[in-house]
Amino acid sequence: MDELVAVIQFVAGARELDEVAVPETVHFDLAGRASQRGSCSELPHLLIKWRAWPTRKAVGPAFGMLSCRYLETGILQSMVRREVAVDQYNRYKEDVNLIDKMNFDAYRYSISWSRIFPGLTPSATLYHYDLPLTIEKKYKGLLSRRIVKDFADYADFCFKTFGDRIKNWMTFNEPRVIATFGYDDGTFAPGRCSKAYGNCSAGNSATEPYIVTHNILLSHAAAVQRYREKYQEKQNGKIGIVLDFIWYEPLTRSKADNYAAVRARNFHTGWFLHPIIYGEYPKTMQNIVGERLPKFNEKNGVPIGPKGYLYGLYYVPWGMYKVLTYMRDRYGNPTMIIAKNGMDDPGNLSLAKSLHDTTRISYYKSYISNLKTAVEHGANVVGYFAWSLLDNFEWRLGYTSRFGIIYVDFNTLKRHPKMSALWFQQLLARKKQ
Repeated sequence: MDELVAVIQFVAGARELDEVAVPETVHFDLAGRASQRGSCSELPHLLIKWRAWPTRKAVGPAFGMLSCRYLETGILQSMVRREVAVDQYNRYKEDVNLIDKMNFDAYRYSISWSRIFPGLTPSATLYHYDLPLTIEKKYKGLLSRRIVKDFADYADFCFKTFGDRIKNWMTFNEPRVIATFGYDDGTFAPGRCSKAYGNCSAGNSATEPYIVTHNILLSHAAAVQRYREKYQEKQNGKIGIVLDFIWYEPLTRSKADNYAAVRARNFHTGWFLHPIIYGEYPKTMQNIVGERLPKFNEKNGVPIGPKGYLYGLYYVPWGMYKVLTYMRDRYGNPTMIIAKNGMDDPGNLSLAKSLHDTTRISYYKSYISNLKTAVEHGANVVGYFAWSLLDNFEWRLGYTSRFGIIYVDFNTLKRHPKMSALWFQQLLARKKQ
């Protein structure tokens, strides 16, 4: 299969292991992203209008995950120095050297559609929540079928321009997040929802998330088709999509609870993956959503692991194994890359405590061990990206959440490798021997 399906935003549990073995067939890599930057000059549209990098070429305005409402209500935390973020634009050579010293193979980043960046073995995401504002204004962006051709044209330009160096392409980053939070409860841009579900000025939570998802899937398919027909044979690359996956475990062994867990998986990941693999939405969704679901030509739940710092994330290392074997059994064992796996600490930890991140080491040990077991049991995993290289600007949490294996002083922007960075360095040095 020449389509690469990049899956899984994972946060999982910590248990100490004396040693951890690295799967021989899996490349171990790091991930990061540029800060989507801007000013709230488009308040009526609940959008952020992005400014250019200081002293750099101008860029087009775009909307991102953050609506201006966050700035007014205080939802967006730690906005200080957001214009600079962690300054990877100017410090990328320093950061690439850090990656190389830690023995990682690749670095995953996103290309910004609105500001059409070099690395190790680049793995590029084409859409990371930054639709050009002109498209949103012209025809309501992802709500219109017109997005399909425009996205395919944008992807085509990227393939033509960067395809000689980029061998792994991801079309969309976590499209479920786009559809659910942008068009169901309106907490992310463009801030659309029904009145009953949020403080939105426009939107329909009963229909728009499904329309947006459908148009994203069609846009993904159009970009994949362009790549396969025009570039793949010559450039010898792969293309896929990044889907977030939360494992839903039945509350009890009852038939009803098992059906509930299956239904939750279908509405979470099956919503996107089922059409890609089988050409239609899951039957469960078709039966429940009915005519609101376009066609192609936490109730009673309990946490199943320790809670992470970031809301809604729990440490469940065995979930890694279950997700990968589920993909193996349910979706024909596609080629998979773990596109994001990591845990966060509070942003206000002292430098000394942040550098002594033994919990993060235990976290990675347990997850990678479950990854190795899944690979040994046949899961077709070829890559793994740890999240993240640097402490960075984490969307609504701003600088209050630190995922990096390298500590960043947000005042001086100086980088300090944590114990987890040294652990990865030693682990991957053994893998390369």
